[in-house]
Amino acid sequence: MAISIAMPWSDGERAMQDLLRVPRDMDNPTSSFMTPQAAAMLVRAPLLALGALDADHRPWATLWGGEPGFSQPLGNSIFGVRSPVDRRFDPVAQALVDGKTDGEVLKEEGRGRMVAGLPIDLVTRKRVKIYGRMVVASMGRASGGAEEEEAGKEEDDQNEGLGQMQLVIKVEQSLGNCPKYLNSKSITPATPHPRLESDSPTLSAAARALVAKADLFFISSSNGTHDMDVNHRGGPAGFIRVQPSSDPSAPTTLVYPEYSGNRYYQTVGNLRTTPLAGLCIPDFATGDVLYATGRTTIHANADAARLLPRSNLAIAIELTAAKLVRNGLSFRGNPTSGVGSLARESSSSGMSPYNPPVRLLAAEGSLLAKVGEAEQKTALTATLTRKEVLTEMVARFTFALSAPTMIGPGQWVALDASGELDQGYSHMRNDDPESLNDDFVRTFTVTGADGWGKKGENGGVGLSREFNITARRHGPVTGMLFGANERAGLEFDIRGFGGEFRVEAEEGDSQVPFVAGGVGITPLLAELTHDLDPARVQLFWTLRAADVKLVGEVFEKYPALASRARVFFTGGKGDGVGVDGLKAKGAVVEFRRLAKEDFGQVKSKKWYLCAGTPLRKEILRWLEGKGEVLFEDFNF
Repeated sequence: MAISIAMPWSDGERAMQDLLRVPRDMDNPTSSFMTPQAAAMLVRAPLLALGALDADHRPWATLWGGEPGFSQPLGNSIFGVRSPVDRRFDPVAQALVDGKTDGEVLKEEGRGRMVAGLPIDLVTRKRVKIYGRMVVASMGRASGGAEEEEAGKEEDDQNEGLGQMQLVIKVEQSLGNCPKYLNSKSITPATPHPRLESDSPTLSAAARALVAKADLFFISSSNGTHDMDVNHRGGPAGFIRVQPSSDPSAPTTLVYPEYSGNRYYQTVGNLRTTPLAGLCIPDFATGDVLYATGRTTIHANADAARLLPRSNLAIAIELTAAKLVRNGLSFRGNPTSGVGSLARESSSSGMSPYNPPVRLLAAEGSLLAKVGEAEQKTALTATLTRKEVLTEMVARFTFALSAPTMIGPGQWVALDASGELDQGYSHMRNDDPESLNDDFVRTFTVTGADGWGKKGENGGVGLSREFNITARRHGPVTGMLFGANERAGLEFDIRGFGGEFRVEAEEGDSQVPFVAGGVGITPLLAELTHDLDPARVQLFWTLRAADVKLVGEVFEKYPALASRARVFFTGGKGDGVGVDGLKAKGAVVEFRRLAKEDFGQVKSKKWYLCAGTPLRKEILRWLEGKGEVLFEDFNF
């Protein structure tokens, strides 16, 4: 019977736990040998991520496998691996055999070099971390199989990079990990045909494209020469960000958020003591892979929020070396829903329910960065005083301010609902997984304020004591607003007012074209409430047929706008009486999607647009060459 020796936290782990205020009574659950769970996972897992240091002590990461059984426990906390690999460009394979790729057996003397591993099954969302020392390794040239043998020597020469790796590791630590942020994929074996596309710490356009589509990567790190770790980081596609740079030749810096986890901080603890990391970013569809290594910077608390808004922990990696290898992986993966015999490939599912939305860097124009800039110098709160339900999913909410405040037309308000909704730390929360990484700060366009009817200093608007927003029910904050009793005194902290999305008639233009998707009408309502003449507006408004009452309410308040509007309903025919009422007011109503041809007869120097990201991108393409397009971007 194996007995695990209690392991202390490393200096880096403890430092990160203290920095992020983790209670000191948490024990280190890492086992000092290969547990039965780890041994079983090695047998079942179709993939194995590995991390190792090269001759310059730089960490690298890689991903091997293709089907279960290529790694096996050998007893006494030892396991072996036999896998096809890229023998020319895989940095971990090269580091483990000192660049010897002719089949020579490399046997370690003493404790051997450090190796970190992560057997992982993306269908069942299971993974186990292991760390140990290399015992023996060998990498030689491998045949590509029967198909390539039939193709003859020419094909064989083209696949000079295909190798066969054999590796034996003595495990000194193992630890099971949770299934959070693992996006499900079914794995099938494939023969690598590696080709080096680029080799530079300044990522090429192709390398950046691979990063942009990635929904997971593997990161290796070390605690000096004492310990090593490799683990998975996952999220929605695009969760890895590229730091903008004015110097096109500068090394690329990648940034990713550390989502809420088990609070062990084993990877980040290593980065605290040894600020170097190796990355393996695979493309499961093509077999392409980006290998990178670089210097790391830990951003925590307010520092993290300044870099990557909505984050309390983020890691920046300035690359010192990177290689984009085409077709370098020995497997392919397809998004999958279901588990085990119920698993089915599905391009639209398989994403972890714990994934938060993509977070943009402050340098990319994240709206939440502007919230930080607009942060109130004194505490300001908003109390819900009135709720007007316009449709089943859309309502207007009026708030009283705790102090008179300057609010300009075209501005947004950032409401902080964390006092009502934040449940504190949980490791897992299967009943509400998205809440683990939610700060419950939401921004809404201000559609009206009582100060807009007053004259303030220097001819501007006066101070406001109340304001209103028009919002669609979507998520926990708006869900709470819809369910609230306005007499209960529901109160929010205000993080700030900001933005300057003004809709104004351009001199010489007879009309102001405005394209709205759903509640994207709200910036226009703010201007109509203030001083914009609705007779100057040319409105293109697309929304769900179920929201016909919202359109009716807007046209009732601004009758002159109806005759200047084309309304496009989708998702049914809606309320016939309501639709007839819109037509009677002079609106053109159509039951179809908005199309490029709808803008053909409108000529203007300036267009205004407020819509969700997919529709906005499409409309921006349609309006190319028709004038300047101004839009408010509510991406975080």
